[in-house]
Amino acid sequence: MNKSIFNLKNILTVLLLLFIGIQFIDIKKNISQDQSANAIGNHYNVPPKIQSILKTSCYDCHSNNTSYPWYSKIQPVKWWLADHVNSGKRHLNFDEFNSYSREKKLEKLDEIVETIKEGEMPLTSYTVIHQEAKLSALDVSEIEKWVNETKKKVK
Repeated sequence: MNKSIFNLKNILTVLLLLFIGIQFIDIKKNISQDQSANAIGNHYNVPPKIQSILKTSCYDCHSNNTSYPWYSKIQPVKWWLADHVNSGKRHLNFDEFNSYSREKKLEKLDEIVETIKEGEMPLTSYTVIHQEAKLSALDVSEIEKWVNETKKKVK
């Protein structure tokens, strides 16, 4: 019995030391000091209401600037968030939108509508903590209307 308690104590000590140790491993944050010349708003009309919705519900993972909450300083959450942001930016980056080809712009605009109508975006893991990021039916409708108008002007 004492031997198993001793082993459990050693295992917990090692786990605690590992947890403390990983706190010193940092990641590169997704924070840009400059606004990108390729930002969607620099090339297409993004009404203030749509811009507000996008900033609240999309930009933390789909732009060059993430607003990091307090818990993002704790590993392994820091790694998990960095992975989500990097993945989001690979799929769509509103700050680099105009660097996409015409075909890719149209595809991304279609994907925006598809993913929000199907409730795939914003991610549930995001909206659990960021309740304000949930899209209402009116938000979805307004974004769809904006996307359809924007697609007509894509170069």
